[in-house]
Amino acid sequence: MTITPAQASDTIRNSLPAFATETVSVSEACGRVLRQAVVAERDQPPFDRVTMDGIALRFDAWRNGLRKFRIQGTQHAGDPVQTLSDEGDCIEIMTGAMLPRKSDCVIPVERIAVDGDSATVEKDYVALPRQFIHPQGSDYREGQKLLDSGNAISPMDIAIIASCGLSEVAVSSRPVIRVISTGNELVPAGAAIAAQQVRLSNGPALLAMLARQGYTDCKQDHIADEPALLHERLAQHLDEAAILILSGGVSMGKADYVPGVLANLGVRQVFHGVRQRPGKPMWFGIGSRGQAVFALPGNPVSTLVCCRQYVLTALHAASGRAAAPLRYAVLSAEFTFEPKLTCFLPVRISSRDDGVVMATPAPTNTSGDFTALSGTDGYVELAQELSDFPAGIPVPLHLWDRP
Repeated sequence: MTITPAQASDTIRNSLPAFATETVSVSEACGRVLRQAVVAERDQPPFDRVTMDGIALRFDAWRNGLRKFRIQGTQHAGDPVQTLSDEGDCIEIMTGAMLPRKSDCVIPVERIAVDGDSATVEKDYVALPRQFIHPQGSDYREGQKLLDSGNAISPMDIAIIASCGLSEVAVSSRPVIRVISTGNELVPAGAAIAAQQVRLSNGPALLAMLARQGYTDCKQDHIADEPALLHERLAQHLDEAAILILSGGVSMGKADYVPGVLANLGVRQVFHGVRQRPGKPMWFGIGSRGQAVFALPGNPVSTLVCCRQYVLTALHAASGRAAAPLRYAVLSAEFTFEPKLTCFLPVRISSRDDGVVMATPAPTNTSGDFTALSGTDGYVELAQELSDFPAGIPVPLHLWDRP
């Protein structure tokens, strides 16, 4: 009995055990899923920080009419803090330096004239108290939580982690994954090909889709449609990997041996068939040691949609990654889909002047027409309860690169 896409997603997420946690250096953490909270080591900025090259002085001196100041000294970023000795003094100051003690105003270098050991402020310049000063702790305070577990670590997050004094961080382990293409007709690029054969494209595409999401511990295999060979090679992959992603061999044809072979290997079928197009024959099961097995339909469009819709979202969930909020777009043109199935329709995304995200349908010729996916940004989800979808209707949007 087939299930709905929502049921398939929930079932897979509930069946997949959480990945282990490991500690890596900050230099290796970008793209990984954070598995700890990151708290501030100290205030940011940790002192009243000067944001402009110029002179630091007491605002009361300027307000009382003083315009010429004796240069007491110079303070660069990283220098120990100095203290103003007298109301008529100033300190030459550089961007990023600590604000000198007993000073509370910075005059930009462009608005002063330096002559020997004195600095004169332009006659018509208007100063303000505490101008060009980034106050201590105004970004965040010591001990404040800056990042939560579940963040996919971005380059900006790396800056935060490093600023907190961490040289290592806890992240989700990357699962060992095997990508397996099945079919006698498949021939890899570079090999001689006969008239009745086709190029093997699903495997490389799946590897690329996984790598783009940070899943790099992957190997690819191609197995012919022979039960004994499938049994032998799939047994080996089940011993080596936590995740198996197959394409092909899961429909109702005489050569669709994959479900039976997996059953013989002790992989428990969780479901077979999802009420959707493309990708209806999708199969999912759990091995005897908790291995997750995704057996995707062999047609390339079905393979890629199912990988994006189910495999990547499940891997993210098992990594502890916080789920992204559902996105929506507005159909730019009417679309009709008669079968009582959920339709995953490829689209190109644009935006109107008012900021509304528009989805332009880019239907494939068939589920084998993977060339039509080039240039698409993702696909929209059209509910099975309807058949006519008018222009202007908001629909759920799934981007290829942002599961």
